Amino acid sequence: MIDLKIKAYELRKDIVTLIYNAGCGHIGGDLSVIDILVVLYYKHLNCSPETIDHPDRDRFVLSKGHAAEALYCVLADRGFFPKSDLDNYSGFKSKYIGHPNNEVNGIEVNTGSLGHGLSVAVGMAIAGKMDNKDYRVYTVLGDGELDEGSIWEGVMAASHYQLDNLTAIVDRNNLQITGWTKDVMSQDRLEDRWAAFGWYVITIPGNDVDAIDRAIEKAKNIKGKPTVIIANTIKGCGVSFMENQAGWHHRVPNDEEYAKAMEELEAKLEKLRRVS
Repeated sequence: MIDLKIKAYELRKDIVTLIYNAGCGHIGGDLSVIDILVVLYYKHLNCSPETIDHPDRDRFVLSKGHAAEALYCVLADRGFFPKSDLDNYSGFKSKYIGHPNNEVNGIEVNTGSLGHGLSVAVGMAIAGKMDNKDYRVYTVLGDGELDEGSIWEGVMAASHYQLDNLTAIVDRNNLQITGWTKDVMSQDRLEDRWAAFGWYVITIPGNDVDAIDRAIEKAKNIKGKPTVIIANTIKGCGVSFMENQAGWHHRVPNDEEYAKAMEELEAKLEKLRRVS
């Protein structure tokens, strides 16, 4: 899996550069979720630029839509659209905006109104069952997003319909825009809450690509109920001065910060490449 670890850090550099050049972006959450997206898109998702409209493709919904920069960088790297398209990210009349836009190849649904993505994924999973399709549905949620009541309506519905073709992944970086999630709205015993709604629960270190891979593979074999992966991540993961800092939820690095971030990420990349 060293290749996926390398890929995740290469994409971290792309994310930081994209946000630096555009002058906007949710950099902290992008860096916490990128390992999850890499494992999904480079190992597990049955979806490619050639099959974006195929009825049997797997579906992915980025419920925490403010991490669009991470998703766009992954999709560009996978060839869903040219990387040069992102030169106009958040520019005038650009379709590459600050939340996922389904005018972009590879984006299933617009997201960004937090709390809606899980319910959309539930609908997709129900449709798969009704149509006797084998595709799987994946959605990534933010832990701050779990404050929304509509999330728990979706959790309840997924269990009721026994959606074992649905996997939810919670990017649990413990921070949201106003501070620590435990202070904004306590999330103690999070695993017990999901289990009480009838979900199969897996807890992992969420920036460990090997652990992410094992959890997603295990979820495929759970029958009769949906699976949630509680991925304990670090906000701003990979850049020391951004890690675990609420201030980097939505902030653009200045010239000095950009240079330091790129230096740190390149140093980590070089270390990974020597191992490979």
